[in-house]
Amino acid sequence: MIVKTQGKKEEMKVTVVVMEVDGGKEAKEEECCDYYTLDGSVNFRGQPAVKGKSGGWLSGILLLVNQGLATLAFFGVNVNLVLFLTRVLQQNNEDAANNVSKWTGTVYLFSLVGAFLSDSYWGRYRTCAIFQVIFVLGLVILSLSSQLFLLRPLGCGNERIHCEPNSGMEVGIFYLSLYMIALGNGGYQPNVATFGSDQFDEEDPKEAHSKVSFFSYFYLALNLGSLFSNTILSYLEDKGDWVLGFWVSSASAFIALLLFLSGTPRYRHFKPGGNPLSRVCQVAVAATRKWRVRMPSSGDDLYEADGKELADANGARKMSHTEGFKFLDRAAYVESNDFTLGDEQCMHHDPWKLCTVTQVEEVKCVLRLLPVWLCTIPYSVVFTQMASLFVVQGAAMNRTIGTFAVPPASMSAFDICTVAAVIFLYRTIIHPLACRLTGNRRGLTELQRMGIGLVVAIVAMVSAGTVEHFRLKQAQDGGTSSLNIMWQVPQYMLIGVSEVFMYVGQLEFFNNQAPDGLKSFGSALCMMSMSLGNYASDVIVTAVGRITTRDGRPGWIPADLNEGHLDRFYFMLALIATADFVLYVAYAKWYKRIKLEGKCGEDEMDSSTAS
Repeated sequence: MIVKTQGKKEEMKVTVVVMEVDGGKEAKEEECCDYYTLDGSVNFRGQPAVKGKSGGWLSGILLLVNQGLATLAFFGVNVNLVLFLTRVLQQNNEDAANNVSKWTGTVYLFSLVGAFLSDSYWGRYRTCAIFQVIFVLGLVILSLSSQLFLLRPLGCGNERIHCEPNSGMEVGIFYLSLYMIALGNGGYQPNVATFGSDQFDEEDPKEAHSKVSFFSYFYLALNLGSLFSNTILSYLEDKGDWVLGFWVSSASAFIALLLFLSGTPRYRHFKPGGNPLSRVCQVAVAATRKWRVRMPSSGDDLYEADGKELADANGARKMSHTEGFKFLDRAAYVESNDFTLGDEQCMHHDPWKLCTVTQVEEVKCVLRLLPVWLCTIPYSVVFTQMASLFVVQGAAMNRTIGTFAVPPASMSAFDICTVAAVIFLYRTIIHPLACRLTGNRRGLTELQRMGIGLVVAIVAMVSAGTVEHFRLKQAQDGGTSSLNIMWQVPQYMLIGVSEVFMYVGQLEFFNNQAPDGLKSFGSALCMMSMSLGNYASDVIVTAVGRITTRDGRPGWIPADLNEGHLDRFYFMLALIATADFVLYVAYAKWYKRIKLEGKCGEDEMDSSTAS
C-alpha cells in the first residue's frame, strides 16, 4: 500500500508498508527521492507534477526546437514578403513596406488573443496546439495558392520575369492565407515562451536559474530558426522559387507541431485562472463604491483570502501590499456589510464589493508595467525597418560579390549571427562580470538591459542613415550607386546587439513581473510592443511620404530611392528613439518590482533602475 501526503511546499515521501517474506509479513519503509514541484504546477492529468518525471531541460529543449522550426516557417514567409508584394503582386515600395508592417503588426496583435484564451480558459498547452494547427493550415493554403495561380508564368517573381496580374479572388485567397499565418503564429508565440518557462520550478533555486537562462536560449532558438530562412530560403525566393520556399516553410511548421505534441506526457502545466478582465473590473467597481471611505495609513487591515481560496480561485500566489495607487486599496477595505452568511454557515462576500489584496495588487502590477511597455514601442519602430526598408535599401545597392548576387533579405543573417554571438558572450562573460561588479546575483537588471538596447538601436539608425547618405551621394553624382551591400553589415549587427538586450530583457521582465494569473499576458506585452511598433511605422512612413511629397517632387521614400532621402528618415527615427530613451529612464527609476509573500531576496527589491 502506498501512502502519500501532499501540500504545496512539503516534500513528498512514499512508504511501502506491506511485504511478504517466507510466508509471513514484515513492514519495511523505503524513502523515495521523487518530490513534487513547489510552484503549484501539474502534469497533463491534472495531478501535482513530480520533479525528474516532468518539466526541466528535457521539456525545455523540445520546446526550443519547436520554436526554432516554427520560426523557420514563419520567416520563410516574412523575410521576403516585401519583395513578393512588389514583384508578384506589383505593389510599389511604399505600399509594400506598409502592408508588411500592417501584417507583422497583426501577427503580434493576435498575441493578445492567444494570451487571453490561455490565461483565462484553455491553458498554455492547448492554446499552443490549436494555434499551431491554424499556422500550418495557413502555410499550406499559401503554398497551394502560389503554385496554382499567383505565380504565372512559371518562374516569375525574380528580378527579370514579371508576373501576370491576378484577379481579386486570387489576391483575396493570398491575404486569407497570410492572415491565417498571422493568427496562428501570433496566438502561439507568447504562450510557447511562457509555457517553456513553466517547465522550471521558480521555487527551486537551481531550476529558477535555468528558468532565467531559458529566455536567452529561447530567443537564440528563434534567431537560429530564422537563419535558414534568411539565407537559403531567401536566396531561393529571390531567384523566383517562391513555391519551393513556401512548401519548405509548411513542412517545417508541420514537424514543429508533431514535436510539440510528442512532449505531451512530460510537460508541466498551470491551470487557467479565469477571465482576468472580470478581476480587473471587480477591483475598479469595488474601489469606486468605497470612494468616500477614509483609509487607514497602513495596509494591515485590508482583506486577504487564505492560500487555498486563492488557489481555488485562480491559482495565484499571495502578493504583498505595496504603496502607490492608494485609491485601488479601497477595494480590499472591509466594511461591516461586506460578508453574508451562506450555506453550511460559511461567510461569503461579493467580489464586486470586496476584493483581496492579491487581486488589487494584480491591477497595480499591470498599471506599473504599462509606462515601461509604452516606452518599448518606439524601439519596435526602429526594429521593424530591418524587415522592410533595410531590404529595399539593400536592393538599391551593388549586390554582387564576385559572381554571386546577394539577396537583400539575406543580409539579416548578420543580425542573426550577432544575436547568437551576443547571447553566448552575455551568458559566459558579461553576466558573471556584471554580477561581480554590481554585487547583485542578477547582474544587469532587465530594465538596465532594455535601456542599453535602446541606446544601441539609436546608433544603428545613425549607421543606416550614414550608409544611405553616401549611397545616395554616389547615385546622384554618377546616376547609379556602386556602394556595395556589405556596407549594411554594421547596421544589421547593431540591431542584433540591441535586440538581445531589449527583447530578451523584455521577455524576462514582463514574464517575471506579471501576476501569476497573467503570465501569458506578460509575454503578449512583448509581442504587442512589436505590433504597435509596426503600426506606428506604417503611420510614420505614410505621413512622411505625404508631407515630403509636394510640388511634383518625390518624397523621402519614393519607388526609386535614388530620387528620395531615406537617410533623413533614418536620422528622424534616431531622434525619436533618443527622446524615448529619456522617458524610459524616468519611468524605469519610478518602477516598483512585484512582491510575493514568502519570497525573499533580490526579487523583492522595491525598485529597479535603468541607469
